[in-house]
Amino acid sequence: MMSLSTNLNMISPFPSFAKQHKPSNTNALFNCNANKFTNSFSSKRGGSVAYKKRTFVAAHDASYQVETSRMIPLQAGPVPLSDVVVVRKKRAFWERSWTYWDVIKLAVVSGVHLLSLLAPFYFSWAAFWVFTWILYIHSLCITLSYHRNLSHRSFDMPKWLEYLFAYGGLLAVQGDPIEWVSHHRYHHKHCETQRDPHSPTQGFWFSHMNWIFDTGSILEKCGGEENVDDLVRQPFYRFLQRTIRLHLMAYALLFYFCGGMPFLVWGFVRIHINPLSWGTRAWNTPDFSKNHWSVAIFTLGEGWHNNHHAFEFSARHGLEWWQLDVTWYLIRFLEAIGLATNVKLPTESQKKRMTLV
Repeated sequence: MMSLSTNLNMISPFPSFAKQHKPSNTNALFNCNANKFTNSFSSKRGGSVAYKKRTFVAAHDASYQVETSRMIPLQAGPVPLSDVVVVRKKRAFWERSWTYWDVIKLAVVSGVHLLSLLAPFYFSWAAFWVFTWILYIHSLCITLSYHRNLSHRSFDMPKWLEYLFAYGGLLAVQGDPIEWVSHHRYHHKHCETQRDPHSPTQGFWFSHMNWIFDTGSILEKCGGEENVDDLVRQPFYRFLQRTIRLHLMAYALLFYFCGGMPFLVWGFVRIHINPLSWGTRAWNTPDFSKNHWSVAIFTLGEGWHNNHHAFEFSARHGLEWWQLDVTWYLIRFLEAIGLATNVKLPTESQKKRMTLV
């Protein structure tokens, strides 16, 4: 599964983070702990002690009150291939309740990965080219539709074309549009704080994948799908959310009937590429986002992550002429033929305000 969600999805203490990040606005990230009290009880894992702690977190000059029902042991250390420091490692599998939907997600993702292990045994050039084209098409649907069009409303398209690209994103096995967009909007709203659905400060594997199977945590930290009312109001997206498993099963059967096991196996091979916090910074953003050209190549422009967090409304992520951004090229083509309108780009004054000093 190519993961393009910006993980790129903070719990006190913050000293390590502040030292690494050095934000220009000293009020941008701070925290204070208040009303600590204990409520000891034996957990299911041999009597370890947990307690409630109420933490007040402020991010980007907006305060949030977060209450957690269990203590997560401090696990300080760097995230691989980045300068992010793990403040507290999130336990996404143990010491929490699993919902029916969490189990379904784990089964689907595990099944796709196990199926991918069979790829060397069912290799054929026809199946390989199916994999290449399918991966490219689905990646474009995620970056252009799920991310830039639906999450950030960077441009508009006719409904028939919007729905076509969104359906291609559904078949990429990254969830339905309502869920994906909701999580991503919460990520930008609470970026790299305790309320971020997939903050790297809670550990590499949690931010990379494990957060997907912890819907209860996202509901607790962020809320429900009230931040995607624009999609929930549309019957098409509600239909996709209710029937996503049927679409994926039909898609798998289509591969099998067209080319047997080789097409089925290679049609569902997925690659994980997350924009980790490594690379260079061009803009003064209060987060760990970085630009990296190699990630941008494989993610069709999503690797210009610092650019995106500086100007999340922008339809173009590769802001310099030399910054490869295949998704932007397609948006620009759609604009030229009249199928993309209201295309948003940062102005020179906006760039000047965000430039690193």
